[in-house]
Amino acid sequence: MIVVTGATGNIGRALAGRLLAAGAPVRALARDPRRVALPEQAEVVRFDPDGPAALFAGATKLFLYAQAGTAALLKTAREHGVRHVVLLSSGIIQEGADETHPIHVMHADAERQVRDSGLAWTFLRPNAFATNALQWAPQIRAGDSAVRGVFADALSAPIHEDDIAAVAERALLDGGHEGAVHRLTGPGATTNADQVAAIGRAVGRELTYAEVPPREAASELFPHMPTPMLDRLLQTFEASVGVPPEITGTVEQLTGTPARTFARWAHDHADDFRPQP
Repeated sequence: MIVVTGATGNIGRALAGRLLAAGAPVRALARDPRRVALPEQAEVVRFDPDGPAALFAGATKLFLYAQAGTAALLKTAREHGVRHVVLLSSGIIQEGADETHPIHVMHADAERQVRDSGLAWTFLRPNAFATNALQWAPQIRAGDSAVRGVFADALSAPIHEDDIAAVAERALLDGGHEGAVHRLTGPGATTNADQVAAIGRAVGRELTYAEVPPREAASELFPHMPTPMLDRLLQTFEASVGVPPEITGTVEQLTGTPARTFARWAHDHADDFRPQP
């Protein structure tokens, strides 16, 4: 049995679907099981961090989001038979990184707890997620042709969520990934402006990027983000303007299939940018 946390999220849902298709038994955890959209053979369980013993009965492997992991939960998992955890961490953790950055702190702490848990582990460290582009969806669905955002020329190599899921699938089903750290990116660099143009092509509209001052865009694009984290995130975005991003071949090396382009992601998610019925 493989336990998958975050089963309503983009990566957890994609991973659970892949594991089920491969014939692996899956226990999908979600805080709201009603939102889990998986084949009926999935065992869907409410995720309750305060009473986790039943979550791991009969399980030997665990896919864990950094936000879901605690030392107590990992201890319970090990005591109930889990032997290997695949942690979705972050590419921000690397040599020379700013260790005071809130995103670094959160994921470094999660990695430390996993290392200290006594479980075999594999860390996935993706950089930019292609799904971050969904921040522009409300504007595009509303019919705007000039999409407002920060730092038009900021560069990244966004990764498709299903490519992360494909690597996680291999780490869970194949041997040899214990103790490995896999850095994950998309196959090529793209600017924010290029991403909006690609979304426009996917939905059949001409879209342009209208760069606005970071503070002016903050309340619209990042309404729920605490101010200290937002400040650091905007600094990170600014530092990526004109700077080529890290690009790895890990997805193809581990899955045999090249990582998907941002244009492919935009095509796969075109309906997310169209007016809702």
